[in-house]
Amino acid sequence: MNQQYPSLLLERAVGEFSKLPGIGRKTAMRLVLHLLKQDDAMVENFGNAIVTLKREVKYCKVCHNLSDTEVCLICDNPKRDASTVCVVESVRDVMAVEATQQFNGVYHVLGGIISPMDGIGPSDLEIESLVERVKAGGVKEVILALSSTMEGDTTNFYIFRKLAPYDVKISVIARGISIGDELQYTDEVTLGRSIVNRTLFTGNV
Repeated sequence: MNQQYPSLLLERAVGEFSKLPGIGRKTAMRLVLHLLKQDDAMVENFGNAIVTLKREVKYCKVCHNLSDTEVCLICDNPKRDASTVCVVESVRDVMAVEATQQFNGVYHVLGGIISPMDGIGPSDLEIESLVERVKAGGVKEVILALSSTMEGDTTNFYIFRKLAPYDVKISVIARGISIGDELQYTDEVTLGRSIVNRTLFTGNV
């Protein structure tokens, strides 16, 4: 046992918390000591919420967003415009776009972007399932809402080429977002305007 820890259980808990992104050992210690001060019911609810999340959360079989059911609430909502599909990199981007309240279509979560440097190719992403959605009919517009980085542009171009054989409008969010910015870190007003003012994608990288 490390001499700075009076308890093996404390050291283990701090070690587990410090595995989380952005959490150093000092922050982990503060969180663990905070939990120790709480009543048993609060700590049990906290632990159960994490375990239940991991065991029961699903990915929507249509758009690949996180969901409690086979089909997420957005895809299952008859008031959403299912003919307009917004393509995003991650679940966090869905939440960022939803926060703008400027989009009433549906989504398609790729699960990442093409990045050869990181060993991520098209087959590692949900691109083929997007093609199948368009191929099945009913989709009139695909909005490419990926980060304005080289990897994002490469992914846009790849998707554009894959969807070229189909009668679907392909647009890209307006470049009000600075080069290199990610959707989740863009303010709601800027992101909302970039969606409303989207332009036709020409296939240029």
